[in-house]
Amino acid sequence: MATKANAFDVGDYVVYPKHGVGRVIELQNEEIAGMQLELYVLRFEKERMTLRVPTNKVDAIGMRKLSSDKTLKEAMETLKGKPKVKRTMWSRRAQEYEAKINSGDLVSIAEVTRDLFRPEDQPEQSYSERQIFEAASSRLARELAAMEKTDEPAALLKILEVLREHAPQYYDNAEPV
Repeated sequence: MATKANAFDVGDYVVYPKHGVGRVIELQNEEIAGMQLELYVLRFEKERMTLRVPTNKVDAIGMRKLSSDKTLKEAMETLKGKPKVKRTMWSRRAQEYEAKINSGDLVSIAEVTRDLFRPEDQPEQSYSERQIFEAASSRLARELAAMEKTDEPAALLKILEVLREHAPQYYDNAEPV
């Protein structure tokens, strides 16, 4: 097998678009269907899941290293912005939100988190809105935690503090829906 510089090393945190932040725990060589494959073995602690990804499929899947500081800063600024609430049907919005979350793009995930956040004094969210909000904020928190070498609850608290600080100005004089 040709030797090439691997994009990820054992111990690196990586972002797998459909599952979020995982850690490369091993590099394996396996024979599958008569072909030699080099595989990254990823561990996702939150889901208690192990995933094997062929090294030659990394680009096609969209697996990447953790975001840059610049991207993280942009995502945190996105949280401070005005929530964009489209007037389309919920099922269509939900699909768009899921697509953004599964894109693995940190700024898109921050947009979903911002748009679905509700301050305590606002009307209650529907169950599905809450589920998507929690999926987005958790995905954002896991990447933030890995970048800042902290844990997910501390990162989530930081995200919620930013949202609580900036959201009231957009809801104070909001017109009734």
